[in-house]
Amino acid sequence: MSSKPELKGRAARLARLFPTTGSRTQAARTPFVLLVVLLLGGGLIGLLVLNSALSEGSFRLDDLQKETKSLTDQEQALQRDIDAYSAPDALQRRARELGMVPGGDPAFLDPDGTVKGVPGAAAEQSSAQVVRPPEVLAPLVVTSASPSSPSPSPTPTAPTPSIPSTVPSSPTPGR
Repeated sequence: MSSKPELKGRAARLARLFPTTGSRTQAARTPFVLLVVLLLGGGLIGLLVLNSALSEGSFRLDDLQKETKSLTDQEQALQRDIDAYSAPDALQRRARELGMVPGGDPAFLDPDGTVKGVPGAAAEQSSAQVVRPPEVLAPLVVTSASPSSPSPSPTPTAPTPSIPSTVPSSPTPGR
């Protein structure tokens, strides 16, 4: 009894879903195997691209960390310079180099215009201690353009400074 009984109804519909033996089974496996191979190949290529991108990002991160460290060191060096320049003794020394003197007693103005306190003049400074600004100290270079002179060498001349010799005795209120 090698013949199969004929199925009816629901059993017949289910039987059609299962493949039958023979070449039809081989033909149904080929697209599935091809799909699996393509998915695995695509996954491997995707992993390779992802790994390359992560490696590139890692190198970029390392470069940025080195640059950040360098900039942080530079910032700290600049902050040390600022601290050195803003120290009270350095400020006093630079003020004296510029010819500044300590001020006298201050006076204050009230909103109604009355003066509180007695203003005092700043201590006078001798003209020998006055340090002139760099633009006054730099010699002017004048070149002689006359053809009669044998050597047109520059001759340095210093401009005459216009520094007041006296300090006003009474300061203007409000300034």
